[in-house]
Amino acid sequence: MKYLYITLFSIVLVACGKSEKNNETTVSETLNQNEIIISESQFSSEKMELGRIEEYLFNETIKTNGMIDVPPQNKAIISTFLGGYITKTPLLIGDKVKKGQVLVTLENPEFIELQQQYLEVAEQLTYLKAEYIRQETLFAENITSQKNFLKAESSYKSSLANYNGLRKKLVMLNINPTSVETGTITSSINLYSPIDGYITKVNISNGMHVSSNDVIIEIVDTDHIHLELSVFEKDILNVKKGQKIAFKIPEASDKIFKAEVHLVGTTIDKNTRTVNVHGHRDDESKANFIVGMFIEADIIIESKNKLALPKEAIIEQDGNNFVLVLKSKKENVFHFEKIKVDTGTESETYVNIINADRLINKDVIIKGAFMVLNGSEE
Repeated sequence: MKYLYITLFSIVLVACGKSEKNNETTVSETLNQNEIIISESQFSSEKMELGRIEEYLFNETIKTNGMIDVPPQNKAIISTFLGGYITKTPLLIGDKVKKGQVLVTLENPEFIELQQQYLEVAEQLTYLKAEYIRQETLFAENITSQKNFLKAESSYKSSLANYNGLRKKLVMLNINPTSVETGTITSSINLYSPIDGYITKVNISNGMHVSSNDVIIEIVDTDHIHLELSVFEKDILNVKKGQKIAFKIPEASDKIFKAEVHLVGTTIDKNTRTVNVHGHRDDESKANFIVGMFIEADIIIESKNKLALPKEAIIEQDGNNFVLVLKSKKENVFHFEKIKVDTGTESETYVNIINADRLINKDVIIKGAFMVLNGSEE
C-alpha cells in the first residue's frame, strides 16, 4: 500500500510539471472563437507592435508605361547636302560637344567645281549689271530699242538668280562666299554641331564616302528630358494636364521619381489603341537618365484621405480579413478581440478599412498579428 501512495504521488508531480511547462511555451490561447490572449513575454519576443487606425492619403492612379525621351529640338542628325569622303572624325559615342564645334571634315572635287561656278558667275554679274543699267538709260532716252533693253535685263536677272542660288549652296556647305570671291577655294568642308549635347551615334570612319541621305552623327541634348507615356483608350478621358506622375526605371532601380502631365495627345494609335501623354520631370537636375530608358508610371487622377491600417495588421482567414483589437491588459497578459474588417483601396504599405467604426481610438496589432493567429491555431 505504501508503494501505491508513492507511485500516485509521482504521477501527480509529473502531471503538474507538464502543465507548468505548457503554460510557459504556449504562444497564444484562444478563449473563444473571437478572443485571444497573449503573454507580455510573447508580445516582446515576437516583436509585436500596437497602433491605431489613422487617415492615410490614397491615390487613384492609371498604370501606364513608356520611355525617357527628349524634345525634337534637343536632337540633331548630322548629314551633308553634298556627298564626300571623310578625312577627319575625332569624336566617339558619349563625347560632349558644344554648339558650333567641328564634328567632321569631308573632301570632294565637286566642292571645288561649285566654287568655280560661283566665282565665274560673280565675275559675269558685274558686267551684266553695268550693261543692264546702261541699256535702261539708253532706252529711257529712246537711243536704243526695247529689244536690247529687255535682253540686257533678262541676262542680268538670270545671272543674279544663278549667283544667289550658288551662294546659298556654299553657305549650306559652310563655305564662305566672300572668301571664294577673293580667290580662296577649298576642297574640303566642315560639319558643325547645331546644339550642345552628347554624341549618341557615329556611323562613319576615316576614308568612308557619305552621300546626302546618310546619317553621319547623332547628337542629343539631355538638359531637358521628358516622359513619353502610352495610355489606353479606356483611361485617357481621366488624364488631364497638371496631374502628378510617379514613375520608376524598373531595370535600373526601385526609386520613385516625380513628374507632371504636360500634354495629352488628341489621336489614338489604331494598332495599340493608346494615346501619347507627354510628362515633365519635377527636378531634372537630380536624375541622370538615358534617352530610351523604359519606365513604368502611375498617373495620379485623384487623391483622398481615408482611414487605414498597415497591410501587416490585416490577417486573411477563410476568405475573410481580420484585425486584432486590444480589449484589456491584466497581470502582464493582453486580451485581444478578433474583428472582421472590409478593406478597400490599397497602397504599397497601407489598406483602407471601410467599416472602421469599431476601430476608432482602439489599439490594434499592426505588426506580428499573423504570428498570433498561427500560434492560436496550433
